[in-house]
Amino acid sequence: MPRSVRVLGPAALIAVALAATFAGLAYGGGAAEQLIQDPGPIARYGVPIAKLFVNLGAAGMIGALVLAVWALSPKRREFDLALDVAAASAAVMTVASAATGLFTFLLVTGVPFDLSDAFGQKLGQFVTTIELGQAWLTTTLVAAAVTVLCFAVRNHTALVFVTVLAVASLVPLAQQGHAAGAAGHAAAVTGLGLHLVFASVWLGGLVTIVLLKGELGAKRLPVVLARYSTVALISFIVVALSGYASAALRIGDWDQLFTPYGMLVVVKVVALIALGLFGAAQRRFLIGRMSRGDGSRAGSFWWLVVAELAFMGLASGAAAALARTATPVSEEQAGSLARTPAEILTGEPLPPWPEWTRYFTEWNPDLIWLLVCGFGIFFYIAGVRRLRKRGDRWPIYRTVLWVSGLLLLVYITNGGVNVYEQYLFSAHMLAHMVLTMAVPVLLVPGAPVTLAARAIRARKDGSRGGREWILIGVHSRFAGFIANPIVAALLFVGSLWVFYYSPLFRWTMLDHIGHEWMIVHFLITGYLFVQSLIGIDPVPYRLPYPFRLLLLLGTMAFHAFFGLTIMSSTGLLLADWYGAMGWGTLALEDQVLGGGIAWSIGEIPTVALAITVAVQWARSDEKESKRRDRHADRTGDAELEAYNAQLAAIAEHDRPQ
Repeated sequence: MPRSVRVLGPAALIAVALAATFAGLAYGGGAAEQLIQDPGPIARYGVPIAKLFVNLGAAGMIGALVLAVWALSPKRREFDLALDVAAASAAVMTVASAATGLFTFLLVTGVPFDLSDAFGQKLGQFVTTIELGQAWLTTTLVAAAVTVLCFAVRNHTALVFVTVLAVASLVPLAQQGHAAGAAGHAAAVTGLGLHLVFASVWLGGLVTIVLLKGELGAKRLPVVLARYSTVALISFIVVALSGYASAALRIGDWDQLFTPYGMLVVVKVVALIALGLFGAAQRRFLIGRMSRGDGSRAGSFWWLVVAELAFMGLASGAAAALARTATPVSEEQAGSLARTPAEILTGEPLPPWPEWTRYFTEWNPDLIWLLVCGFGIFFYIAGVRRLRKRGDRWPIYRTVLWVSGLLLLVYITNGGVNVYEQYLFSAHMLAHMVLTMAVPVLLVPGAPVTLAARAIRARKDGSRGGREWILIGVHSRFAGFIANPIVAALLFVGSLWVFYYSPLFRWTMLDHIGHEWMIVHFLITGYLFVQSLIGIDPVPYRLPYPFRLLLLLGTMAFHAFFGLTIMSSTGLLLADWYGAMGWGTLALEDQVLGGGIAWSIGEIPTVALAITVAVQWARSDEKESKRRDRHADRTGDAELEAYNAQLAAIAEHDRPQ
């Protein structure tokens, strides 16, 4: 069995996936004949089957790249073989994406396929001017670029950027299908995007290990499996939560679970539960025994891998059929609910009037930041526990501040502020101020880089894990440049003016990806600025304490000037957005309130930063004084005696003869 698993595993994956796709299409009616302009069975079945191979190709591409970057050593042949798997998978994705775009064109337009110039012109217009065609063209081109890069790039650090590009190829897929055009668009895109990315990492990583089985060998295989198992566990959690969020949006009530779409979702849930059990068995029993040299368990392990791949194929086939199956909560029905200007602009129902209590009772969950904060708290506490188990100390206040900062981030990105920031400029500015000033003030003293460097085990086989990648990033030239106190202050202040007085502001309102970028940008610029003032983690250069206070005061003066500029402005920022929400109140008055928030809210973190810098300054003087006292005790005040002797010699030399 172990010798044939490289053929049997992928074969089981593809065979079960195809069978599940055909069965799901037959049950859900996803390939039923259209009443008007039916393109024929080739197009109707071609779209879901081609899309299935898009998903499988993306999984092989992303999973192999993540495995190479995270678990494999560039000093071994396994690294190059994994990149070959990624290149081949990206090539499959390229061809399948092009085929999906063609079949989609036939399905949408009903134009029969031929080789005439007229057909080519219509197809060219579809992929260059229609949003759906542009999405498939983008996916095809990005996958083709990754194919070339996987052959051309072998540098370990550069492969991180290739992996990011590979993940970016899934963005157009996340914005298609049932995610587009419905109420809850942002949540749908987020859920589907997370689902696609982490399912690809999970499935592609396992397929890559199966294909590299002969190269890894009996000693190397348990090491790589243990590293993959951690990634697979994280992927399982994300896939489960994102799948639930997506299904809840599209199914609605529990009664709709017995519709064809709902039953296909049940099939995916059953497959996911089975995969979770397989993963638990691997982590708890088989990998550990293989690491101890128990070869009798190898056969059982590979049988389990083949079964796991078969269930992954079942889930992939059901997903391909779901993409062509009508949802119980239809997009047309959701779109017909838009009656107010706010709903036309945002696609969401207008929330209740923002009484101050609603900022604590209303919620608009963002799954990305729920997961980021949840994992951030878990891994931080796990690192602290590891330090304490080996007898090292870690100040409790750092843990408290880190957890508090992430909980505040959860509230800002999921609570009442996130509900109203699309509709009120004042709520948006409140979110900005908290993200860029309050949250970093809590997170920076947590010293996450120092904790990671001390708690994560160093690798000695040439591969790079969490510790290695964090230290490489922190010590890079780019990180050293943006961590410079002057640069950090310029980014902190300059981004205010650039963001609000450029098209970036509009982009973050119209595009969910822009909204997520905005959160990341505010967090990073605020974190860099606070780190330059009170940070504990190592940086290439720190200003002396007096200059830190001057930098803080100067930066805050520009920050206050920005707030006053907003308050005194007679023109409305994004007038066709905030001025058209239909709240029944003056948007300019709300903008003045937002400027006041930018001016006043920033003062509280400023005072906290100034106090912290002053305390650190005093403690550094005290530490230096104690250090000199200890040195004097060890040397018997040799430096002072030498200095006095030097003064006496000078006096003796200057004395008149």
